[in-house]
Amino acid sequence: MIDPDGFRPNVGIILSNEQRRLFWGRRIGQNAWQFPQGGIRSDETPLEAMYRELEEEVGLLPEQVTVLGCTQGWLRYRLPRRFIRRRCGPICIGQKQVWFMLRVDCGESSFCLDRSEKPEFDAWRWVRYWHPLREVVYFKRHVYAQALEELAPLLYPEGTPQPEHPEESGKAAVKRHVDAPRPGGQHRAPRVVGQLRQRRR
Repeated sequence: MIDPDGFRPNVGIILSNEQRRLFWGRRIGQNAWQFPQGGIRSDETPLEAMYRELEEEVGLLPEQVTVLGCTQGWLRYRLPRRFIRRRCGPICIGQKQVWFMLRVDCGESSFCLDRSEKPEFDAWRWVRYWHPLREVVYFKRHVYAQALEELAPLLYPEGTPQPEHPEESGKAAVKRHVDAPRPGGQHRAPRVVGQLRQRRR
């Protein structure tokens, strides 16, 4: 399903453990790393799509995680021109995403990367909070920065940790993106678990 502007609705999933490290998956057959993500079907809410993708890509069930919150509204990224398929319609120019922050409440033995017929990942590891900004593909970097900036208070209520390397700077990536600035320099507050609604598109 693609919206009138050419963006495909999608969910992104950030999984955290007790040490507040994040799940970082390697795409199968590639030297490319990312968070779990996937499309939203026409009969699903973002929350329902998130749980489905979580099971398909990581093998976890709803009772094995706690939803801490999600981003307010859509975060968008555009595909590079060479990735846009113009000979088949409707044309998809990018993704619009709702990002969820989850806490893992089970052991690592519950993780299963080949639960679906077409696995997304063939390896995974735990990483520091800002580390994904160093490795994610360039055209997704600003969306990752926006999601991590917005959701950080859910995991770090005492204050977000400082990046250890310049390329891990979430603020820098957000400021470089045209959709990022907020009035007064403020960012959206994340939608906390008590406020989650099963939103239609």
